Amino acid sequence: MTRDVMHRSGALILEKLLESDNGFSMSRDCDCGGRFLVMKREAKSVRSLMGDVKISRAIERCNRCGSRRVPEDMVLDVVKTGFSPGLRRLMGKVGAEVCFDKGRDFLLELAGVRVTDKDVERVSESVGADIACREDERSKLALQGDCEDFAESVDTLYITADGTGVPVLRRETEGRRGKGQDGIARSREAKLGAVFTQSTVDEKGNAVRDPDSTSYVGKIEGVDSFGERLYAEAVRRGLNIAARVVVIGDGAPWVWNLADLHFPGAIQIVDFYHAAEHLGGLARLLYAEDEVKRRAWYKRMQKKLRKGKVSEIISELNSLNLRGRKREGVEKDVGYFEKNKERMRYDQFRSQGLFIGSGVVEAGCKSVIGKRLKQSGMHWSVRGANSIIALRCCLESGRFEDYWEGRRAA
Repeated sequence: MTRDVMHRSGALILEKLLESDNGFSMSRDCDCGGRFLVMKREAKSVRSLMGDVKISRAIERCNRCGSRRVPEDMVLDVVKTGFSPGLRRLMGKVGAEVCFDKGRDFLLELAGVRVTDKDVERVSESVGADIACREDERSKLALQGDCEDFAESVDTLYITADGTGVPVLRRETEGRRGKGQDGIARSREAKLGAVFTQSTVDEKGNAVRDPDSTSYVGKIEGVDSFGERLYAEAVRRGLNIAARVVVIGDGAPWVWNLADLHFPGAIQIVDFYHAAEHLGGLARLLYAEDEVKRRAWYKRMQKKLRKGKVSEIISELNSLNLRGRKREGVEKDVGYFEKNKERMRYDQFRSQGLFIGSGVVEAGCKSVIGKRLKQSGMHWSVRGANSIIALRCCLESGRFEDYWEGRRAA
């Protein structure tokens, strides 16, 4: 009750302040050379953290090209919306963190603001779409060489990428084949990139990630456009001034194609644990019925892998006298190790104080995307999923407040 009274009082005070504000005047000149003239005045209700506030606005129209504008809406940042920037900021944040209906309940319980779950959904996706749009513009500038590094100095810059499925509506998978036995696709792959820096190692010489240095970009899109997005983020984080650049991936060909195109000269490292998984699969294939031999063989091969002795692993696999399914399985993994041999020089990488695992981006797939978009019963449109992914990447990268400052400055 007390909070409701305070909100009503605050809303009335805010209305009076807006009525007396003289900062809504803008240049009457239009880009076409014409002049904006006042056609009429209209009232508009805007829901704020204090409650509903009514504002009187001038509707203007250019006498030459006919374009319309509302100066008050532009200055107050309420163009085509009935929610104030402060409320949209909170709605976007809760919509990025929890289900839209829970976000509605949180806003009522914690802020005393009544909105619908659909309001939270629309505002969250609108904010996310705007963040994604600004990110697309930054990608274009980076490709044109017009995007400067924001970092002052960077020792080692890491660039990692991975993909994870996002459950989507049936219409979003039309014409796509799924991985299941029924062949029905139920998800779309969201690609996530994580960029972070390293300046030190610990007392044992192990790499230490710089605190709060990880930033993310992600979207359901093709490799080409995602590569441009990741490149722009790497430039922003110091790609052009870094002493060393390292790309870590799980062995997927698209990651290395992307690295060769956008990060030539970077050190390429296959995630050690992903490579070890291949050895684990081979151990199960070769010694399916003998657990003792299986564990011993895997342990011996893993030691060779950690020491960078991939050529020895390949030679031993080629020397095995096998037939049928076992032979096919071994040949497939031999091809994998041969193709990535230079990316598996783990002894050298570790002696240089580098990370050899892609755990940062794998954890990001779970925390940035999976935690919000892969909950039970969820099915997204690609447009809606991409908006929330952009919003969550912005939040997890620590740039959410910068986004709102940028809107205010504009």
